[in-house]
Amino acid sequence: MEEYSRAAALHLAAGVQLAAAAIVTVACVRAAVRAFALLARRDVPGTETEATRLALGRWLVLALEFQVAADILRTAATPTWTDLGQLAAVIVLRTVLNYVLRKEIAESAARELGGEGTPPPPGGPTVPG
Repeated sequence: MEEYSRAAALHLAAGVQLAAAAIVTVACVRAAVRAFALLARRDVPGTETEATRLALGRWLVLALEFQVAADILRTAATPTWTDLGQLAAVIVLRTVLNYVLRKEIAESAARELGGEGTPPPPGGPTVPG
């Protein structure tokens, strides 16, 4: 019974990893198509290219979550100390990457909501005299 459980976990891990690869592939194709369409236009505001980049970043974050899940399933199937150590290292690296991507996405989204350029000074907008 234990052997069947291990085999099932490994098959599930492979399926989850395949799902992550599919997400990355589709997201990259969509971003590339949109980028080429934007390249063909003359006057493209920065918000459109930023929106494309943000959309790709969000999908990559989701794919990273799938990759971590696949690693957890794989380690659950064959839990040696070496595998656990490698899983911990992979999770730390992917979590840092995920954090950095999420932070960049949030900062870009905040810039997009606040408009292009720098925010107004704390005293409010100034009127040119």
